[in-house]
Amino acid sequence: MEASNLLLVALTSFFTLMNPLGIMPVFLGMTATLDRKDQIKTATKAMTVAFLALLGFAFSGQLLFSFFGISVDSFRVVGGILFFLLGQDMLQARLGRFKIEEEKQVRKYVGDIAVTPLAIPMICGPGAITNAIVLMEDANTIALTGTLIVAMLIVCFVCWFVLVGAGKISNLLGDTGTNIMMRLMGLIVMVIAVEFFFSGLTPILQRIFNVA
Repeated sequence: MEASNLLLVALTSFFTLMNPLGIMPVFLGMTATLDRKDQIKTATKAMTVAFLALLGFAFSGQLLFSFFGISVDSFRVVGGILFFLLGQDMLQARLGRFKIEEEKQVRKYVGDIAVTPLAIPMICGPGAITNAIVLMEDANTIALTGTLIVAMLIVCFVCWFVLVGAGKISNLLGDTGTNIMMRLMGLIVMVIAVEFFFSGLTPILQRIFNVA
């Protein structure tokens, strides 16, 4: 595969799988009570963790999966459960709607949500992890490996840019508009969660019952 082809495939696939526009309503809901500085800090930490996780799985995914006996299907099942619970909170427009006053609590809250669920499994989910592992298998030269890393970096920067700009979109929509968008996206997230869950569960059951 040529570097230009790999770059195009990586950019389109990672952007689709990481879905920054779909994550934006979740980010808005979870950071609604934070000031601008802490919102940017949350977005920066989430994207940094997501990029490092993608990089780590790209280089060592197959080895880790083999060593621990973990399958991508298991990732899909667990990710589906987490997505469903998250979508349920979004559907009720209650995600992250509580007041945080003390600075120490704010720092802890930012650190917690930036890693889970924003970075993992929402941004760096089973699809993105699988994509990184598969594309790294095709990147059999130093030039192709560098191209793949650059593609992941570009997509992560685009995701960061969308999340950082989410606050302005929230102000434009207002509380009512944000709640409506969060409910709609919550429904979509729950549908995605069901797809994730059964796409992971089906191969597992087929292996258990030896069904072709």
